Amino acid sequence: MSREAAQAAEVVAGQFARNREVVEALAASLRAAPPPFVVTCARGSSDHAATYAKYLFETQLGIVTASASPSVGSVYEAPLRLEGALFLAISQSGKSPDLLRNAEAARAAGARVVALVNVEDSPLAALADWVLPLHAGPERSVAATKSYLASLAAVLQLGASWSQRPDLVDALARLPDALREAWHCDWSAACDGLVAARNLFVLGRGMGLGVAQEAALKFKETCGLHAEAYSSAEVKHGPMALVGPGFPVLILAQPDETEAGTVALAREFRACGAQVWLAARQAPADAGIALPVADAPHPACAPLLLAQSFYRMANALSLARGYDPDRPPHLNKVTETV
Repeated sequence: MSREAAQAAEVVAGQFARNREVVEALAASLRAAPPPFVVTCARGSSDHAATYAKYLFETQLGIVTASASPSVGSVYEAPLRLEGALFLAISQSGKSPDLLRNAEAARAAGARVVALVNVEDSPLAALADWVLPLHAGPERSVAATKSYLASLAAVLQLGASWSQRPDLVDALARLPDALREAWHCDWSAACDGLVAARNLFVLGRGMGLGVAQEAALKFKETCGLHAEAYSSAEVKHGPMALVGPGFPVLILAQPDETEAGTVALAREFRACGAQVWLAARQAPADAGIALPVADAPHPACAPLLLAQSFYRMANALSLARGYDPDRPPHLNKVTETV
C-alpha cells in the first residue's frame, strides 16, 4: 500500500500526458453537444471518486451530476430516461456485472458512456463509447490508493478540458509536484492518537467530501477502525449528538468557500471535548491538532493532496494497530457484485 500510494505523482503525470488527446476530443464533443445532465455509476473507492466528479462538474461547469444506484439497473432492471446524458462509469477492474449491466442499459437508453478504468481491455472498456484509462499500473494491495487518485485525476483533467477554465487547466501541470509534497506531510499526530480508537468521524465538504468518504473506508478496511464520513454540514443534523469528551474527529478542510465553516465546526467539536485533528491551510489553536497540508495549485486539486497525505498516515496506523494494510480480512482486490 505504501509503495503504491507513493507512486501517485508519477502515475498522474503520466496519465495527463497519455490521455491528453482523448480527453480533448471527448471534451470537444461535450461542448459541441452538451449533455443535459451527468450520471455516475461506481462502487467503493470509485464511488468516492464519483462524489468528487459531482462537485467538480457542478461547481466548474454548472451541470447537474447525480449518482445512479447500480442495483436499479442490475437487480430491479428499471429502465431510466438517459437520452443525451453523459454516463460516467468508474471502475478499477471494469469487470463487475452490475456496472456492466448499467452501462449497457445507459447506452441503450441513448446516453454517452464514458469508462474510467485501470484495465484497458476490460469488458467495461469494450462497451463504452469513450475510454479514459487510469494508467495506474498494477495495484497489488487490496486497498486502492494510486488507482483512486488516478480516478480523481482523470475526472479533473476531463473537467478542466471541458470547462476550458484557464486556472483549472494551468493547475494540472503543477499537480504532480504538489502530490510529491503531500506525500511528505507529517500526519503522525493523528496516527499516534488513533492507535487505541474504536470509532471516529471523518468530515469534509464540497469537493472534499469524497476524500472524507474514502478516508472512512480506508480506516475500516486497513485499520479495523469503525469510521463514518459526513459532510461538515450534515454532521450537525443528528450525528453530532454522539460526540463527547475524547471522541475522535478527523476534519479535512477544503480550501474554498467551505473552509471557514469547516474550521468553525472544528472549534465546536473541540468545545464539546472531542479530540480533533484538522487538516487545513490555517488551523487555529482552539480548533484541534493541526495536520500540515500541501499547497494546492487550485482548490479542485486539494482533495487529491489530502488523500495522498492521508494514505501515508493510514498505512502507518494499520501497522501500529497490528493489521496488514495489503490484506484486509474477508476482502478481495476485485469485487464483482450483481
